[in-house]
Amino acid sequence: MKPASSSHAALTRRAFLGRSAGGLGALALASLLKPELLASGGLPGFPNFAPKAKRVIFLFMAGGPSQVDLFDPKPKLNELEGQTIPPELLKNHQQFALIRGTPKLQGSPYTFQKHGQSGTVISELLPHLSKVADELTVIRSMHTDTNVHDPAVNFMNCGTQLGDRPTLGAWLSYGLGSENSDLPAYIVLTSGTSDGQPLLQSFWGHGFLDSRHAGVPFRNSGAPVLHLDNPTGVTTADRRRELTLIQWMNRRQIDALGDPEIASRIASYELAFRMQASVPALADLKDEPDHILKLYGADPAKPSFGRNCLLARRLVERGVRFVQLYDRGWDSHTDIDKEHKRQCAAADQPAAALITDLKQRGLLDDTLVIWGGEFGRTPVAQVAGKTWGRDHHPHGFTMWLAGGGMKPGITYGATDEFGYHATESPVHVHDLHATILHQLGIHHERLTFRTQGRDFRLTDVQGKVVKQILT
Repeated sequence: MKPASSSHAALTRRAFLGRSAGGLGALALASLLKPELLASGGLPGFPNFAPKAKRVIFLFMAGGPSQVDLFDPKPKLNELEGQTIPPELLKNHQQFALIRGTPKLQGSPYTFQKHGQSGTVISELLPHLSKVADELTVIRSMHTDTNVHDPAVNFMNCGTQLGDRPTLGAWLSYGLGSENSDLPAYIVLTSGTSDGQPLLQSFWGHGFLDSRHAGVPFRNSGAPVLHLDNPTGVTTADRRRELTLIQWMNRRQIDALGDPEIASRIASYELAFRMQASVPALADLKDEPDHILKLYGADPAKPSFGRNCLLARRLVERGVRFVQLYDRGWDSHTDIDKEHKRQCAAADQPAAALITDLKQRGLLDDTLVIWGGEFGRTPVAQVAGKTWGRDHHPHGFTMWLAGGGMKPGITYGATDEFGYHATESPVHVHDLHATILHQLGIHHERLTFRTQGRDFRLTDVQGKVVKQILT
């Protein structure tokens, strides 16, 4: 048998996809030949209908905030504190993540009040958020499929517990493209305690999509993105000539192989070159007035959730499609009183400021803000005594949304009298994803990608739009 020719061997499955009509290679190459597509592109026919939101800011409270201490008061739980959890709550042989044996009920030590004209109930731990209560759409009946951190974060981001699928931000970049060719469509910011639960790259990954759709993490100190600065002695003109040469060589490879990843590489080089000018100006907060810095409680020189919220506003102002803020430190297995007070003290004012600032700039109407973690926390104590905490809880927890066509000032769904199960109008993570996509003008069943012999989508084969919370 004659050996395969080199040209034949080069025609891999990836190359075939790149040469196929409508393949990623064609899309990526088209965006290079027509740079304006980078600023307005995406898939043909997307959005599918007029969107209410153009961009998303996801405030991700990594670790899982406690619904029964922040948004979902349970008088019965407080009344029966110290008693063994009723066995009927543990239906379907449910297990806790770390608790062994039969735990005891643990009420909340915090007071709750109704706020605003809507009467939205919020804990004393969130006094700033209480002032914007009428802007919030509170969902008390969220539920998810796992009580383990990393799979649960993947599920909240990807619609699957696996870490090899595209995240929500990647899907939006793929489907809708970017509004700014000088910045990534999907940017990630981090804050909070660095010990304990790690942040994995899969949390902002692109999965089987083109790599240019992955989230780009911005650093908290120093240069926001590594390697944007030219080395000593290298001018911008030198860098431009270097990239032009690399692009010429890569284009020859595209002509020979049709590999879409080569087109993505060219696009990433060109984006990095443009970011050399756009990112330093974006990250420099010196043009922000003192009253705005005070509103967010942000020190321009110090990393914090407040600084990240202000950066998020600056990013969406510049057309970034999806900004995700990870605030670590909410995994309060012990000392929840100290830990949740610390987390709320750091996150409450900035989250409220973000809503206020977006609204006063006319951006809240078409910017969807999401707040929540991968799950909630148990209404039982994990340990006894003064160091009590709460375990992971996927069966009923709270998230809130604001702006982007959400119905403001409402509380949707409910959990049982102990805050254990979502019992009224339950909202699954797939439903949340379908609703988010809907607000961005996307029918969740139409945003698909074919790989491994089947069509994949963010909502898998489930998901329904929660129309009751939409304007």
